[in-house]
Amino acid sequence: MIIPSIDIMGGQAVQLIGGETHALDAGDPFAIAERFGRVGPIAVIDLDAALGQGDNQEIIRGLCARYRCRVGGGIRTVEAARAWLDAGAEQIIIGTQARPDFLSELPRERCIAALDAREDEVVIEGWRTRTGETIESKMAELNPYVAGYLVTFVENEGRLGGTRLDRVPELVACAKDRALTIAGGVTTAEELSALDRQGVDAQVGMALYTGRLGLADALTAPMVSDRPDGLWPTVVVDEHQRALGFCYSNLTSVQEALETGKGVYWSRRRGLWRKGESSGNAQELIRVDLDCDRDALRFTVRQAGPGFCHTETTSCWGPLEGLPGLAQTLAARQRSAPPRSYTKRLFEDPELLQSKLLEEARELLEAESASDAAWETADLLYFTLVAMTARGATLEQVIDTLNRRALGVSRRRGDAKTLEVTDV
Repeated sequence: MIIPSIDIMGGQAVQLIGGETHALDAGDPFAIAERFGRVGPIAVIDLDAALGQGDNQEIIRGLCARYRCRVGGGIRTVEAARAWLDAGAEQIIIGTQARPDFLSELPRERCIAALDAREDEVVIEGWRTRTGETIESKMAELNPYVAGYLVTFVENEGRLGGTRLDRVPELVACAKDRALTIAGGVTTAEELSALDRQGVDAQVGMALYTGRLGLADALTAPMVSDRPDGLWPTVVVDEHQRALGFCYSNLTSVQEALETGKGVYWSRRRGLWRKGESSGNAQELIRVDLDCDRDALRFTVRQAGPGFCHTETTSCWGPLEGLPGLAQTLAARQRSAPPRSYTKRLFEDPELLQSKLLEEARELLEAESASDAAWETADLLYFTLVAMTARGATLEQVIDTLNRRALGVSRRRGDAKTLEVTDV
């Protein structure tokens, strides 16, 4: 799997050669993250913080709020590490402070140790200080404390000359069951495929920015197909991971999907198929994932219009149910509810909605049996979704907020507040 890298210096995405020579300015980190985020997590590195010459915290916090990020660069206190986890970083990359006493204060599954090496000797403090230790010796020391390693071959970094594939098998063995990501010189789809076959990810920057490696080529490098036409079966799902339909893809369609941010597939009869081009039921592409066997893709999309299927249903298996289905119905009712419907009354009468919310919350708290609790919870969720929809929020935003809160490691006391009831 590819991990695209965004190195930030002075508020801009940059690329350095060997960690020293400024090679290029790549521009706005958010514009780059918009593309890179479609293929999975992004490695966001604060070069200024790593070099002790300021930081880019505000930008990186904004990236963490919108994309799946691994954050590294200058994290040298436990408090700073926890702050990034609270900010929504999926994982943090610890370099100079990658020591047992430091890492033991943090959740192991959220920590990646950055082992940057020149000629196999680990270097720290922005790659400027030699430690006299080997990558293998550091792995042996840190295995109990981390979920994985980012090994960067500094002498190859930014030079587009290939990476140290010869070193990978022994590093995989030393990492044991910890995830391993390789950086420094990864340039071709063939290298990515070779790494993936060994269960290793590749963190790539310069090759993507210079166009030597296309994003679609990088993503699909490990893909295989047992079909005569070489197509990849593609499952299309919505933001809630509910299946909408089944398609096929190839490199051409994936390239356009990633570049345009739209649902684009390959029709066995018509060739390139841009979903919604004729019907208007287009798709915003959120993410593309490879399956475990590397022979199928999953497109996560935000579907417009009545739905995915040509029969004007949400999915090719008919209407979808559950809370997402209810939220979708309420959004439609807000726009065009029957004049005398109860839902229309709730949207137009804030006092009625407030009263029902309080009533159903009280009845849920008073429920004594499981069946009564289920009944009252259903009522409360209905009125809650009406209140949410009336204010322009979506269930996807709510779930995203919950998911990001789950990434935090600092816990609030959660004491009850004394509140005055105002209009809902």
